Amino acid sequence: MSSRELVVLGTASQVPTRQRAQNGYLLRWDGTGLLFDPGEGTQRQMLLAGVAASEIDRICLTHFHGDHCLGVPGIVQRLSLDRVAHPVHAHYPASGREYFRRLRNATAFYEVADLREEPVHDDGPVATGDFGTLTARRLEHSVESFGYRLTEPDGRRMLPDRLAAAGITGRFVREVQRAGFVEVDGRRVDLADVSEVRRGQSFAFVMDTRLCDGVFALADGVDMLVIESTFLASEAELARHVGHLTAGDAGRVAAECGVRTLVLTHFSQRYTDPRCFSEEAAAAFGGEIVVAEDLSTIPMPKRR
Repeated sequence: MSSRELVVLGTASQVPTRQRAQNGYLLRWDGTGLLFDPGEGTQRQMLLAGVAASEIDRICLTHFHGDHCLGVPGIVQRLSLDRVAHPVHAHYPASGREYFRRLRNATAFYEVADLREEPVHDDGPVATGDFGTLTARRLEHSVESFGYRLTEPDGRRMLPDRLAAAGITGRFVREVQRAGFVEVDGRRVDLADVSEVRRGQSFAFVMDTRLCDGVFALADGVDMLVIESTFLASEAELARHVGHLTAGDAGRVAAECGVRTLVLTHFSQRYTDPRCFSEEAAAAFGGEIVVAEDLSTIPMPKRR
């Protein structure tokens, strides 16, 4: 199993359908789990997908429309029911603080989980850690909305053949990694001499929005872009009016931003053939396109 993958819990927009539950996406990022926009029914979808509450480290809400947050009460209560031992951080637009309070306290339950609310006030980093940096950017919708981007810093990959040629073994490998250089037999060997850059991976999550600067900033150069494509081009005017994207818009964003894997989701119930979305996006974007399906798992692409 990949250590970095997206588990798709639901892909419908305004209402669920017979084939699609409302939104819900768990990003497994090594040992960190980020749950994005848990809509109604997310707790059951987690069960079907084999996702445990203990995998959740962060809950990230883009905005407070029901299809993106009505699963919060069940998730919050499940964290306590399962006695999840680690802190769980909740990020959401600060203007919706009262909505989150109501969702968190929707019914009576014995709260023992350590849920830490961290409202998002503006563009910028919202969390850093071993996973990298989680950043929020403002989007354009009918209510305040933010998208999220997870970025891993670049690292170094040690090259065994160059280490051997330089005579670096054992503790000296750790030393050159720590200090950036090491002295071997009177010679200085720099880290750059025995390693190469390992590009950090990146992931972006863009939901309900018109095309705006925030969309392009979030998507810029990411390895995986999960993006709403609520409508097709035939409803482009309606999409702009209600603050949504078309599959064509999503393809354009992916092409202009150099995205590697484009994941389309958040589909209007008016469409029954998901192939229409990939075909429309492919007219603008020649890279990998995935039309998200409920309970599917999408691996992060291999490192560049």
